[in-house]
Amino acid sequence: MNKIIVTGSEGKLGHYVVEELNRTGYTVIGTDTRPSSGRNRYARYVQGDLNQLGEVYGLLAEADAVIHLAAIPNPVSYSPERIFANNVMSSYNLMEAASKLGIQRVVFGSSESAYGFCWAKHPFAPHYLPVDEDHPLLPQESYGLSKQTSELVGDMFARRVNMQVFAMRFSLILTPEEYGREIAAFSNTARHHRILWSYIDARDAATACRLALETGQNETLESCRLNVTATDILSDASLEELVKQYYPQVPLSVESVGELHAFVSNQRARERLNWNPVHSWREAGLQL
Repeated sequence: MNKIIVTGSEGKLGHYVVEELNRTGYTVIGTDTRPSSGRNRYARYVQGDLNQLGEVYGLLAEADAVIHLAAIPNPVSYSPERIFANNVMSSYNLMEAASKLGIQRVVFGSSESAYGFCWAKHPFAPHYLPVDEDHPLLPQESYGLSKQTSELVGDMFARRVNMQVFAMRFSLILTPEEYGREIAAFSNTARHHRILWSYIDARDAATACRLALETGQNETLESCRLNVTATDILSDASLEELVKQYYPQVPLSVESVGELHAFVSNQRARERLNWNPVHSWREAGLQL
């Protein structure tokens, strides 16, 4: 497995994934809807439309595996129907083509938004803490629903052709530059409770994507869902303080609070991928 196609390769995370793959000796084929910016090193770059199945077959023809990051990344930039149609059909087309071309490993960008907390019209508390991959998915808008549906698409192809699909539930992705430039915008603790103060450094997210390519075959045929999130939180407040203030209704003992490192668990990703996030917003020497 040497030739990897990265969709959305010109995006924020795509850039770091391409860098990670180049650094570790892979041949990278990039694709995005926009022209190449020139900042990434590709063996080949193709400007393409993943909503066109014929184009997708051509894009994947030389690939051994896929990292699929192309998507509309939030529920506010486009109309709800366009967000849902784009995100779901691009994922379906990619996995359909991969299944017919004999590609057995697909790593794709899902999101913690699938749980429903972040963009909920009617805010609600987690059923329990920390939130793990078995927590119910309860989205109230098209973006979260598109991620939930794409995970189900992955399940179907895993069952149908024994494809190994990794659904990477990324939390808020931050780059090193954003720590210095934008961290002040995150200083409002109340603002962060909708994302459970969860985030992931783009470099750690890229490493997780590479490791998902390299890990052994899963014992089950369903796609493997993984929370890709930092082990700390985007707040200087203690977890106990945040629970008392924002989630007093969530059943959690004092002992359990003391064992928490974050409100979204990355334990499955750490164990499944032998991955450990090493970067933190605290590197920037800032305080929230």
